[in-house]
Amino acid sequence: MKAIVQNEYGTTDVLELTDLPRPEAGPDGVVVRIRAAAVDPGVWHLMEGTPYLVRLMGFGVRRPKTRVRGLDFAGTVHAVGANVTRFRPGDEVFGTCRGSFAEYALTTVDRIARKPERLGFDEAAAVPISAYTALQALRDKGRVAPRQKVLVIGAGGGVGTFAVQIAKAFGAEVDGVCGTGKVDLVRSLGATRVFDYTREDFGGGYDLILDTAGNRSLTSLRRSLTPQGTLVIVGGEGEGKWIGPVGRNLRALSLGPFVKQKLRGLFSTENQDDLQTLRALVEAGKVKPVIDRTYSLAEVPEAIRYASKGHARGKVVITV
Repeated sequence: MKAIVQNEYGTTDVLELTDLPRPEAGPDGVVVRIRAAAVDPGVWHLMEGTPYLVRLMGFGVRRPKTRVRGLDFAGTVHAVGANVTRFRPGDEVFGTCRGSFAEYALTTVDRIARKPERLGFDEAAAVPISAYTALQALRDKGRVAPRQKVLVIGAGGGVGTFAVQIAKAFGAEVDGVCGTGKVDLVRSLGATRVFDYTREDFGGGYDLILDTAGNRSLTSLRRSLTPQGTLVIVGGEGEGKWIGPVGRNLRALSLGPFVKQKLRGLFSTENQDDLQTLRALVEAGKVKPVIDRTYSLAEVPEAIRYASKGHARGKVVITV
């Protein structure tokens, strides 16, 4: 099979389209034929091995343990292990795996679900990682509730476009912050007000702020919260090569016990229940992926370079 492989950490120059053996299912595995995959910030962080903290978290200190990048995917089941009963060859599925920038990948039953019928493969591949993050940030960390006033910073990006829609689905009143070129998009997703950060600042009185942009201080964000509001920090850049965006999360956690406002960080997890929740939201027409551009498998380096600039409207997708 064809796959995008890296044998060392570095820029997109370390990525190579090459041939690898097709994976085998084993007793509990599911081999999927990848039809589409998506690019998320984790892709280029793992490619570069930065912040260095990720290397110490089991991804490989000197070189990546997993040679093929990519997590999100949509495709068809190619083969299943002897112990797998929920899926069979030919089923259309979506979810996550280790190494989706390839023609075939190995995954497990708890990381996949049947593809929403409303979506094509490209759209379905755009859902899992970014929508997991938005859902867990709003529901689990933010405790979003009907009629709450919610602000999504970075509302035009991969996580932000899902967050606006999911917050609306939970009955909240949602405002968004984004760049000039994304204002109309964010408004079309259901935001009541959209602030162009290049021209204006947002106000205050928010019950919940979800910050995906990573360039505002905790002090300024807290000023926009109600006295007992909640701030959830997701990702972001900066803080150097050792801890990267984790730095703001750590500062929020350390300050949290001393203030009435709830300051929380998020490291999203992949799980079957949330994947089914996202599938239900999609099938109900409450959530729809936004795709900026699509690239071929051979164009993965170019796709990562584009996505890493942070200007994509929604998601960048790889067709396989």
